[in-house]
Amino acid sequence: MLNKQEREKRKTAEIVILDDLVPNDHLVRKVDEAIDFDFIYDLVEDYYSKDTGRPSIDPVVLIKMVLTQYLFGIRSMRQTIKEIETNVAYRWFLGLGLYDPVPHFSTFGKNYERRFRDTDVFEQIFYRILKEAVDREFVDPSEVFIDSTHVKANANKKKFIKKKVRTETRAYQEKLDEEVNIDREKSGKKPLPSRNKTEFREGKISTTDPESGYFVKNERERLFAYNWHTACDRNGFVLGSIVEAANVHDSQVFFDVFNKIKERVKKPKTVAVDAGYKTPAIANFLFEEDVHPVMPYKRPQTPKGYFRKHEYVYDEYYDCYICPHEHILHYRTTNREGYREYVSDPKVCQNCPDIDKCTQSQNKQKVISRHIWQDSLDEAEHLRHTHYNKQIYEKRKESIERVFGDLKEKHGLRWTTLRGKSKVAAQAMLVFAAMNLKKLANWSWKKKRGSSFFYFLRQIIVILKRKWPPKTILEGHLSTV
Repeated sequence: MLNKQEREKRKTAEIVILDDLVPNDHLVRKVDEAIDFDFIYDLVEDYYSKDTGRPSIDPVVLIKMVLTQYLFGIRSMRQTIKEIETNVAYRWFLGLGLYDPVPHFSTFGKNYERRFRDTDVFEQIFYRILKEAVDREFVDPSEVFIDSTHVKANANKKKFIKKKVRTETRAYQEKLDEEVNIDREKSGKKPLPSRNKTEFREGKISTTDPESGYFVKNERERLFAYNWHTACDRNGFVLGSIVEAANVHDSQVFFDVFNKIKERVKKPKTVAVDAGYKTPAIANFLFEEDVHPVMPYKRPQTPKGYFRKHEYVYDEYYDCYICPHEHILHYRTTNREGYREYVSDPKVCQNCPDIDKCTQSQNKQKVISRHIWQDSLDEAEHLRHTHYNKQIYEKRKESIERVFGDLKEKHGLRWTTLRGKSKVAAQAMLVFAAMNLKKLANWSWKKKRGSSFFYFLRQIIVILKRKWPPKTILEGHLSTV
C-alpha cells in the first residue's frame, strides 16, 4: 500500500540527547571505549602557555579531529570539518553539542606550524596507542614483517632540475670498511685508505617538493614520491615507520627501521622481508642480532644465454671457484664494496668452446665476485626451503601487504597533499596511529561482547542445571528409550 508522509518534520522542535543518536556499534563508540585520550594533555603541556594568551582549542579535540580524518578516510581537513558539522557521531566523538561551533579547517595546520613542528608529539601518540594494544596482548612482536610502499608526493613530475647530489652513506659502511681491510690483510693485500672525498651522483630534484625522490616503478610510472618504510606484526598492528625519499633504496633504511622496533617495542625473533632486502649486509646483520631471517627467492640477474653464477662451484677449502668446464678461478683482490674477486686464466679461457656463454670481456677473462658476508646470505637461502620460513612468508600478504592495501584504499593515502619530509613523516605517524586505533577498538569490542555472550550462556547453563540436573535428564532419556 502506498503511504505518504503526513507532515513535514524539518522544522519540528524536539528535545534529544546526543548520546541516543549514535548507534551502539558505531566505530567512534568503540574507539572512545578502547582508550582514554587524556594522555594527550601530558604530551602537549610544554607547548602551551599556562597563564598567558587566548584560551586554546582543547588539544584532545584537535588530535581527535585529525584522527577522525584518517579513521574514516576523508580526503582533507577542510572536508573533515564539513563532515563534522553535519555528522552527529563525529560531534559526539569530539564532545561537541549540536549547536557548538566546529573549529576552522586551518586550526590544525596552524597549531602544527606554531607548536608541534619538529617535535615527536605524533610519534608519542602512535606509540601510546600501540602500548595499549600490547598491554591487551593483541600485538605479537616476535615475528615482524618489514616492507615499504610509495606515496605520491604533492609535486609535478615534469617540474624538476638535474643536479649533483651527495650519495647517501650506508648505515654499515664503517663496519664494512673495517672487515674489508681485515680480509685484505689475511690475503696479503695492503689495507685500503679511508674515504676522504664525498661521492656525488646526478639526480632529478623536484622544484615543487625538493625533499621527495624521483621514483621509477616501471616504464610507464615515473613520479616524485616518498617511501613509507613500515614494520608490522602478524596481526597487522603497525610497530613503526620511517619516511624517506623514494630514490633511497629499501636496504639502506632497513637498519633504522629494525633498530626503532628493537628500542621502542621489542627485539623480534623473526624478521620477514621481500626480495628488495635480500642483501649480504642485511643477512649478516640479522644473524649477528640472533634474529631468524625469512627471505624469498631472488631471480638471477644473469643475461639470457649465459652461465648463471650457481653453475660456478665455490670451493671453500681452497678459496676458489670452479667453472662448468672444471677450470679454476683464483682469488685476486677484495674491493671497497666488500666483494672478493676471482678471475680465470685467459690462456685457458680463449680455447674454451663455451667462452661466449661465460664472458664478453675482450681479454677472455671471467671475473666472479663474492661478498665477504656471502656465507650469511647462503644460510638465509638454505632457511628459505624450511617449512617455517614458507609459512611465515605466506603471512606477508595477510599482514604488511594488507596494511598497505588498507592505507591506500580505506585511509586515502595513495598520495599526500603535504610537502616536506617532516610533514609527511608526521602524517605517517598519525595515519598509522589511526589504523592501530581502529584495530584496537574493534578487537576490544569483540572481546568484550564475546565475553559477555559466554558469561550470559554460562548463566543459562547454571539455571538449567539447577532446574533439570544432568542425572534427571539422563534418567528421563533412558525411560523414554
